[in-house]
Amino acid sequence: MEKIIKNSIQCKLCGDVIESKTVHDFVRCSCGACAVDGGKEYLRRAFAEKDCYIELSEVANDEE
Repeated sequence: MEKIIKNSIQCKLCGDVIESKTVHDFVRCSCGACAVDGGKEYLRRAFAEKDCYIELSEVANDEE
């Protein structure tokens, strides 16, 4: 099972790096092209175009 360390992306259009820090923390970039949600519980992406962001999230294997 994977553990989410950081839930973030960078918008290719405006350059914003956005991060969701808690479970229902929906964060949108300044131009509105993409957003992140889920904090460390799940990775959710919302976007206008499929290739408008760069994935920056960090996950690790949960050995427990």
